Amino acid sequence: MIDEGRCDAGLMVAEVVDVESLARAASDGDPAALDLLLVRIRPEMLRACARFLPHREDAEEACQDTLFAVARGISRFDGRSTFRTWAHRIAANRSRSTYQMLRRRFAESASASLPERPDPRRTSVVAGTRIDLLDGLELLGPDLAEPLALRDVLEMPYRQIATLLGLPEGTVKSRIHEGRRRLRGWLIDDAT
Repeated sequence: MIDEGRCDAGLMVAEVVDVESLARAASDGDPAALDLLLVRIRPEMLRACARFLPHREDAEEACQDTLFAVARGISRFDGRSTFRTWAHRIAANRSRSTYQMLRRRFAESASASLPERPDPRRTSVVAGTRIDLLDGLELLGPDLAEPLALRDVLEMPYRQIATLLGLPEGTVKSRIHEGRRRLRGWLIDDAT
């Protein structure tokens, strides 16, 4: 256990103790380990969220939601996968949820309908591609969207995704292939 009364010593421990050890201690109920874990993973979770969301403020909001979800759910972390894999799955889901919430908020506040395509004068090519990808992932459903996002956005290996989702590796590859096929069709149809 990590002594929560010694903040400076705790920060030094955070440099030495790896994330997996902190996650195990936090999962066992150590509040100091949880605090250190959240500080330690924040930059990585922000980068993961930024891969989904084109604007930094949106990525920061998704990152905060991710950290909150990690803190709330750490007792359910069972070690079937690495902690980082588990946390990246949460980041992917929170990023998609943030995007959907932002889309709803925009639709409710705007008198005009959502633009079909991002305005190229106001959106970078990368941001536009991310927006298209998120729109397409919404249409796929969770069975295809989640493995596809973990592989193509967060660049997780197939084996890691299979472990995380509790599926055979072949099933994961098949779902990713089918998700890509459907997404490609949607993007081609949408562009014409």
